[in-house]
Amino acid sequence: MKKTRFILPNAFTSMNFLLGVFAICWSTGAFSSFFGNNFDAIRMGSYFIVLSVLLDKLDGFAARLVNASSEFGAQFDSLADLIAFGLAPAFGVFFTYKTMVPEWFMANAPLLIVTFSIYVLCAAMRLAKYNACDADSYHHHFSGLPSTFAGAINAILIVYLKSNGIFDNPSSPVIFIPVLVMLVTGILMVSPLFLPKIQPRKMKWLNIGQGILIVLTYVSGFMFISPKVPFIMEYLLILMASYLVIGFTLGIIDRSKIIAEAKQEED
Repeated sequence: MKKTRFILPNAFTSMNFLLGVFAICWSTGAFSSFFGNNFDAIRMGSYFIVLSVLLDKLDGFAARLVNASSEFGAQFDSLADLIAFGLAPAFGVFFTYKTMVPEWFMANAPLLIVTFSIYVLCAAMRLAKYNACDADSYHHHFSGLPSTFAGAINAILIVYLKSNGIFDNPSSPVIFIPVLVMLVTGILMVSPLFLPKIQPRKMKWLNIGQGILIVLTYVSGFMFISPKVPFIMEYLLILMASYLVIGFTLGIIDRSKIIAEAKQEED
């Protein structure tokens, strides 16, 4: 009975791991022969990443619920995050260029490979750093951009830009936006900037606002697969961009206080 309680949290982690793997399979076209051309492989790959984002916290919640936290679970969760939010979004961006603008892709292959490598390495280093140093250091802030947000931003943005015809004109400088965003989010993952966590606050109205946004985000995330529902991608991108800009700004303003509080808790 003692060991069976670990099944539930590890099942959620396994689901996230497989969602990341399947996202890569969709993005690279590995599933195309099974489902034909009726599916938008790029959107499907991104949708699996979004699903992984929505389910990401369930393994930790389940572990606390049944008192089944373990070192194995922590390491397994980081591996799943690396696949779902590190490798999968990078493959999604890379193969979108390869599929949509093959000539541009060949002409700019070195840039794409370097950006791909930086993003994946930063995701791996961020997750390793979190396990080794930050897991117990900052209770109210993230140190650097969480890989979950980085993966979601890149996955949703590539579908949004594809849907709005960014790849129809390879000569436009706008086509570099996904590469730039992937590079910036990769660097932000290993940056020393602080980002406030989404958690209960002292002010009741703030908790109500957070709750409403969370519900809307989950509904929008699950409906992301349908191109017929308007403004879902816009809502998700604006919400994430606002959170990051405001959050990192507050983190810069309160940086000394955050570090001092962390040191005080250690002592």
